[in-house]
Amino acid sequence: MSGEQNRKRRPLKTFVIPTELWVQDQLDGTICLQRGFICQEQESGRPRGDHIWVKVLDNGLVVKLEKRFLHEVAADLIGLLEPVKDLEVRLNLLNNPENLRQLASLPLDSPLWVQMGPQDELAEAELKYKGPLGRGSSTVFFGVQLKGSAVGKGTSNGSYKGHRYFSCPEASALFLPISYIQVRSWSRTNDSEAPVKSRNRDNRRSYHPHPVNIPRGSNDHLNQKQPRHNSVHHHHVNSPPRPLTILSRTADSTPIVNPNHVRSPASPMPFFLGQRVCFPHKDAVCAGEVRFCGSLSSRSSPGTYVGVLLDAPVGNWDGHFKGQKLCHIPSNLYGHLLPASEVSPEDKSYNQNPLLQVSKPTLKPVLPPVTKPVPTSPPAAAVAAPKIALLPPNKQNPHPPPLPPPKPIYKVLPTAPVPPPKPQSPSTAAPVQPEHTNGIHGPPSPLRSPENGASTRENGEARLRSDLEVGSMVEVNDPPLFGVIRWIGQISAVPEPVAGIELDQELSAGTDGSYLGERHFRCPPNKGLFVKLRNCRRDSRFPVPEKPVNQVERCNSIAFAEWGSKRVEEHTPPMEGDEAKQLYEGSKRGIQGHLNSCYLDATLFSLFSCCSSADWVLFWPFDDATEESSKQAQELLRCEIVNPLRRNGYVCASKTMALRRQLEAANSDMGFTNQEKDPEEFLNKLFQLLKVEPLLKIRSMTQKAQECHLYQLFPPTLPTPSSSPISPISSPIPLSLSSSMRVASVQALLESSFHHAGLKFVEAPSCLLLLMPRFGKDFKMFDAILPTLSLDITDLLDDALRQCSICQSVAEWECVQCYEDLDITPGHLKQYCQTCNTQVHSHKKRVSHHPVKLSVPEGQWSGSLHYTRQRMSLFAVTCIETSHYVSFVKHGPQDSDWLFFDSMADRQGGENGFNIPQVKACPEVGRFLSLSEEELSRVDASSLKESARRLLCDSYMCLYHSPELSLYK
Repeated sequence: MSGEQNRKRRPLKTFVIPTELWVQDQLDGTICLQRGFICQEQESGRPRGDHIWVKVLDNGLVVKLEKRFLHEVAADLIGLLEPVKDLEVRLNLLNNPENLRQLASLPLDSPLWVQMGPQDELAEAELKYKGPLGRGSSTVFFGVQLKGSAVGKGTSNGSYKGHRYFSCPEASALFLPISYIQVRSWSRTNDSEAPVKSRNRDNRRSYHPHPVNIPRGSNDHLNQKQPRHNSVHHHHVNSPPRPLTILSRTADSTPIVNPNHVRSPASPMPFFLGQRVCFPHKDAVCAGEVRFCGSLSSRSSPGTYVGVLLDAPVGNWDGHFKGQKLCHIPSNLYGHLLPASEVSPEDKSYNQNPLLQVSKPTLKPVLPPVTKPVPTSPPAAAVAAPKIALLPPNKQNPHPPPLPPPKPIYKVLPTAPVPPPKPQSPSTAAPVQPEHTNGIHGPPSPLRSPENGASTRENGEARLRSDLEVGSMVEVNDPPLFGVIRWIGQISAVPEPVAGIELDQELSAGTDGSYLGERHFRCPPNKGLFVKLRNCRRDSRFPVPEKPVNQVERCNSIAFAEWGSKRVEEHTPPMEGDEAKQLYEGSKRGIQGHLNSCYLDATLFSLFSCCSSADWVLFWPFDDATEESSKQAQELLRCEIVNPLRRNGYVCASKTMALRRQLEAANSDMGFTNQEKDPEEFLNKLFQLLKVEPLLKIRSMTQKAQECHLYQLFPPTLPTPSSSPISPISSPIPLSLSSSMRVASVQALLESSFHHAGLKFVEAPSCLLLLMPRFGKDFKMFDAILPTLSLDITDLLDDALRQCSICQSVAEWECVQCYEDLDITPGHLKQYCQTCNTQVHSHKKRVSHHPVKLSVPEGQWSGSLHYTRQRMSLFAVTCIETSHYVSFVKHGPQDSDWLFFDSMADRQGGENGFNIPQVKACPEVGRFLSLSEEELSRVDASSLKESARRLLCDSYMCLYHSPELSLYK
C-alpha cells in the first residue's frame, strides 16, 4: 500500500518535444506543436499504453501524445528553460545540461556578461537574484545589476511588478532568462574581443538548423531511439510539415483519424487559428479572425467549417454547435459559422474597414476582339503624349477623339467572393497579377472566364486607387511620367473619374490645366495632363505610406502579449491600507488604457479597486437560457477585470476591450470600442447589460418613485439683482469675495438640488454616484468643489425621523420657503416641531410661507431627539481635464490614504505603441479635504499641488457608499 502511495505522489515528469508535431483537435482544429515546446505530465500514476496526457506549457493546451515523441528532461532544468522563448536556443541549451546547472548554482554577486539591447551587446553585470518572478511560478530568472558603461540602461531598481527582489540604483537592474547570461572571465592575454567572439559563436550555435542532440546521462535508452525519430519526422527547410496521427485532447481512446493513416501534406486544415480571413455577406465583405476550423459531420452539408470572430457586429453565432462549445465568442453578433469554401485569407489591401461595400456584378454585352490598328503618321504632339492621356480635340475634328481601345475584360464568376478564394488546383489557378513598377500589387485575380463584364474588376481598381487624392504624388505611363494630382472629377464623354495632373516636366501635348476649353486647375503651360484615375499609380520614387492599423483589432492581437494579465476565477476582496498601497503603487499598475478608454478605466478603478460596495453587481443572478450575453459580460467583468485587478494590481487593455465590444454589440453603438464616452453613459449601459437593480430610488412630492443609477447635481439658481454682492449666486452656500476661490461642497450641492426639485430618497442607498455640475453657459460655476468626506443624507430620506432645526425635537413640518433664510441654520434644510413652526411663521417675513406636514413614524416622541444620523463615506473621485479621465481612490481609514490613478500616464512607442498605467500615493490631498468651504475659499489656488488642484478643481463624479447597507444589497 505504501509503495502504491509513493508512486502516486511522485513528481510529475517533464518533457521537451524534439521535432515538430501536428495534432488534429475537434475544438481548435489543427494544432502545431513546435520543436522545443515543453510539456508536463498530467497523470502522476503509472502511465498505461504508448500514449500519455501532457500539458504544453508554452500554449496551455492539454494533448495526448505518443511517448516516443517526448524526450524527458530533468525537473531542475525545466524552470531554467521555460523562460527561454527562442525554441532553438532552448534546445541548444539542453545539449549541455551541466553548463545549465553550473549557471544555476552561481553564487550571488558573481560577475557576469549579459546580453542587452537590440544588437545583443554584452554588458558587465553582477548576479543579485535567482528564482521565480511572482507567487506560484517555477520559472527561474536571473536578476542582475548592470555595471560600468551599462549603468542606467536597465529597466528597474530591482523591483518587478511592484515586488522588490533586490536593491540597486534606478534603471540599473534587469531580469533575464539563462540564455542571456554567461560567466565573466578574461583570457590570459586579457583580450577584450573574447567575450564578443564567444557571444557570436554562441549565437551561431544557437540557430544551428540540425536537430537537437539528446544529452547523455540518465536517459541513455532514449539516446538510442531518438536519432531515428528525428530522421523520420524532422521537417527540413524545403519539405512541408507532415501532420502526425495523434489523439485529440477531446478524445480518450479513439483517434479522430485512422491510426494507420499518415496525412499527406495536402490534407491539413485550410486555415489555422488566429488567421485573418474574409468572406462575402449581404453585398459586403466581412473580415475577422479564425476561432474554429474543423469538420461538422452532423450538418446537412458535411465538410470543413470555419468559425470566425468578426470585426463588426453583423454575425449570428455564439461559438456553440448542437449544445457543444466549439470556441469562445464574446457575443453572437460577433460570430459567424460557414463552410470553408466560402472563406478566403484576408488580403492586406482590403483590411482598411471592417465592412467593404461591394457592388453586384453587372452583365455587359460581349465586346468584339480588339486588334492593333496599323500605325500611321500621327501629329508631333500625339507622339509625345502618353498613350493613356485624354487629349483635347484638334481644330479639324469637332468631336472628341475616341478613347484608346480598352484592354480585354473578363466576367468574374458569380461564385468568386471578394477577395477571391484560393485556387483549387494549378489548372484552375488565376494568372499571376503583374507587379506595378512602384511595388504595389493590384487586387487579387479571381477565377475568370473569357466573357466580359468588368464591374467587379473596376470596383477592385477603385478600391486600390481610393487612397489617391488631390495632392497625391503619382506616376503614369511606362516609362513613367511623374507629377501631382491637382484635380479629380468627371469630364463629358468619359464615364469614369478623371485626374488632372501637373507634371514635373513639360510635355508637348500638355495643357495649362484646361480640357475642351474648360479650366479645371492652373499650372504652367505644357505641364497639365488629364488621365483616368485608375491609370494613376503612386510615385514609385517614394515609399508607400503605412496604412493605419486597426487599433481595436490590434488590442486583441499578439502585440499585447507582453502586457497581458491573467484570468482569476476566485472571488478576490479588495485590499485596504498599506496592503492596497503596496499592491497598486507604481508603473504598469491599475488598468491599462487604450484607444480613448480612460472613461472606462477610471470608472472601474474607482468602483472596484479598494471598495466592495458595488460587488453585488458581480454576482447578480441571471436566467442562463435567456440572458447569456448578460452572464458573459458579468463573468468577463468579474474574472478578467475586477479579480485580476485586486489580486495582481494590473489589468491589460485587451480585457477592457473585450468588455467594450460586448457593450457595443448589446447597444448597437459602434463608438464604445474607439470613441470617447462619459462615465455616466458607460455605467448606464453596463448596468443595463448586466440587468441589475437600480442603485437609487427617488421620489418627488407629486410623482411616484423613480429609479436610476446615478444622480446629476444641479447648481443653485443665478442671483437676482437684489442679491448681496458678497454672494454672487443665490444659494445657501456662503461664497467668498471675488478675489478668492468660489467653493461649494458636495453636501450643500446635494441638499440644494433635492430642495429645488422637491426630491427625497425612498430608501437609503448603499452606493451613491453623484455627477458634479461642471460649467455654466459662459463660465465655470465654481472654482473648486469640495468632496464632502462624510455625506449626511438624513434630512433627504422620505418617511424618516428628522430633528427640528431649532430645538432638536421630532420635526413635523418642513418649509421650502425658509430654505434661503440666512437667519435660521444657514445652508441647511429647515424642518420644525409643532411649537417652533408656529413661532417661526408668526414673523412678518415668513407669514406668507406654506410649510408642509411631514410623515412621522408611529410612536411616542417627546423631548430632544437623539439618534444616529444616516451618513455615507466618500471612497473615490473621478476627475476630468482636457477630455481625459483620472481617479482618486481612498484606500484606508486615515485622512492621508489616497491613491491617484491614470491609465495613460506614460507611453511606450509611437502610434502603435502601448499606454503605461500608473498609480501613485497622494497623501497631500487629505489635508485639503478636511478643510471647510470657507477655509478652502481662502486658499491661494496657485499654491495647490497638481494632485490637489485636479481633485478640487476638476472633479467629475464623487462616489459614496454605506458599508453597513452594502451587506444587505
